[in-house]
Amino acid sequence: MKTLTVERRYLIIRRLKRQKWFFIMLTPGLIYFLIYKYLPMWGILIAFQDYQPFEGIFRSEWVGFKHFQQFFGDEMFWKLFRNTLILAIYNIVFFFPLPIIIALMLNEVTKNTFKRIVQTLIYIPHFVSWVVVAGLTFLFFSAQDGLVNSLLAQWGDSPVQFLLSEEWFRTVITSQVMWKETGWGTIIFLAALAGVDPGLHEAARIDGAGRWKQIWHITLPAIRGTIIIMFILRMGSFLDTGFEQIFLMINPMNREVGEVFDTYVYTTGISQGKFSYSAAVGVFKSVVALIMVIGANKLAKRFGEEGIY
Repeated sequence: MKTLTVERRYLIIRRLKRQKWFFIMLTPGLIYFLIYKYLPMWGILIAFQDYQPFEGIFRSEWVGFKHFQQFFGDEMFWKLFRNTLILAIYNIVFFFPLPIIIALMLNEVTKNTFKRIVQTLIYIPHFVSWVVVAGLTFLFFSAQDGLVNSLLAQWGDSPVQFLLSEEWFRTVITSQVMWKETGWGTIIFLAALAGVDPGLHEAARIDGAGRWKQIWHITLPAIRGTIIIMFILRMGSFLDTGFEQIFLMINPMNREVGEVFDTYVYTTGISQGKFSYSAAVGVFKSVVALIMVIGANKLAKRFGEEGIY
């Protein structure tokens, strides 16, 4: 038994030495997740305390679920939940399918030069900050001197309050996400499409199937697993509408439909100094995300897909 243990240790050390460059490349990512993802998890303790910065986490008074009860009893809860939920549904319905559609369209392009140019152009917005996106939105849709309203004025129409109207707020936010992230989202689906066996398309063409039938019966089923996994992962950020984008676009005229959990956490936690209360809101979001991921994964397995675990 002792000999087997020594042999096993020797094999592990030998494997580590053989793959040392792999682990060296992996180290920065592990350090990043350790510092920015796992260590901050200790911060959720303050959601169960009356946290005082001068007292610290371990000396602040424990109050249990007091802040959760206060949050769920606040009339703001349902408004925040409704606004966040509607924006999340908008993203699922309008944004999530778009990278799949664009990837399928690019996959049908036969000229590699044109394909690469298009890919580059649609990837670029991902690297543009939300501050710049908000600035471009104001330039195009401002009621006073925005490009769109200037064109409407030339055509004799009255200006539209895109940035101040409650009815336009969700459309503007979703459109910004679609413009900025659609190209970047196609990368994974294009990689999945690259693994589809070309022989299947050849056989389908011999049988008389056109391009649409090949996409529907061969291409989409081949990447269905990838689509399901991306959808499950998307559920993990279902209520995460993004603080920076909303914060830049929200104003007193559209706050009724624009206030979401992320901006509320900033307002109560940073501006008002209610650290424990805002932490409780963040914990609630995390619990909902966990439930959504587990539920989506179980649903995927029930329909015969592998899921993420």
